[in-house]
Amino acid sequence: MNTVRLQIRHLVDWKAAVYAGIIAGALFLLALLVGYPLATGGTPWTVFRFIGAMVLGRSVLPPPTTFDAGVVITAVLLHFALAILYTLVLAFIIHRWQMLISILGGALFGFCLYLINFFTFTTFFAWFYPARAWPFALVHILFGAVAGGVYELLEKDVFVIEETAVS
Repeated sequence: MNTVRLQIRHLVDWKAAVYAGIIAGALFLLALLVGYPLATGGTPWTVFRFIGAMVLGRSVLPPPTTFDAGVVITAVLLHFALAILYTLVLAFIIHRWQMLISILGGALFGFCLYLINFFTFTTFFAWFYPARAWPFALVHILFGAVAGGVYELLEKDVFVIEETAVS
């Protein structure tokens, strides 16, 4: 005699994750654009050049630290693509929990991103090496916490019932 087992599965709200990634990415970028010049005395354009150089190569690195539309557009597109990608991963991890755990889990996720970005990817993008400082860790933690919290705010809970045959 075969029996059927019913299981309820909570689905990830991918649309909410994309919006959360855009919002958290915008806040992250704003924090960098304000914080980097305050911390270093440099210009905000340096931030765009550091990010854009990941795609365009070292030739766009400062000096000069002036505005370059191509570099800025490339950097913004790459930044938001990564922010959305990271938030999709975070949403997959946290979608079963509630607000507090999503924010705390997001903050931990952001710290892990900092460790990965600045202690692994600096092998390939050495110009980020000087940014291995605690303010950059805080900005990553902020990104994760905001991404987790915004995802939880925007998420529409959808559950599906799955049937599996048990013999």
